[in-house]
Amino acid sequence: MPIVRLDISYDGTGFHGFARQPHVRTVQGVLEDALERVLGRRYETIGAGRTDAGVHARHQVVSFEVDELPDLERLRRSLDGVMGGEVSVLSASEAPEGFNARFSPTWRAYRYFVDPRPATDPLTRNWVWHLGKPLDLGAMNVAAAAFVGEHDFASFCRRRPGATTVRHVFEAGWWTEDQRVVFGVRAKAFCHQMVRSLVGLCVDVGLGRRRAAEVEEVIAVRDRRAVGTIAPPHGLVLWEVGFS
Repeated sequence: MPIVRLDISYDGTGFHGFARQPHVRTVQGVLEDALERVLGRRYETIGAGRTDAGVHARHQVVSFEVDELPDLERLRRSLDGVMGGEVSVLSASEAPEGFNARFSPTWRAYRYFVDPRPATDPLTRNWVWHLGKPLDLGAMNVAAAAFVGEHDFASFCRRRPGATTVRHVFEAGWWTEDQRVVFGVRAKAFCHQMVRSLVGLCVDVGLGRRRAAEVEEVIAVRDRRAVGTIAPPHGLVLWEVGFS
């Protein structure tokens, strides 16, 4: 059966996360409703990442099987028209045989945005964590360097029975951008709330509440209580999904 790949982006503010759930509004649910309206039947989609409530995506990948390949550019335009501005279909293409949006990616990248300035910027309040306090970026980068490599991130994840919390982080670091502070992290995959927990610990280091040297201890103890602060969801963006 042909496989359709959709590359999408969305503002997660009004959604209870990406994954479909009964009785609540989700990105996947809205997308599948739109597909049914445009193509005339229900399709179950697969996503590259299950973003939490309030989390955004600059680049999310979705796939689904069809009996017959539709006009893909017409499909893209029609879905955009049905869903409005909260979810945008960047492209629609035929994926190679065996493609699966969850299992085919080789990495995912997230970014998290923090505003340390005293005054809130109303234009960015839905996608930037307004901290309102200065941060020690040097100490935060020392902390972030400890995340790189393969570790058991049990201290940073909400556990699921039978699921591993071992992940391989390829890169992690902080920089400044337009007076904001940005965290970037790339790994093959992430577990639930992992990125927000990494950010929360780094911010505590940047505020002088924790020492950067403690990060390795937090990783080693594999105890969720060791992290402390978990960054709010609205500052997090699924930035890119990679396939090589």
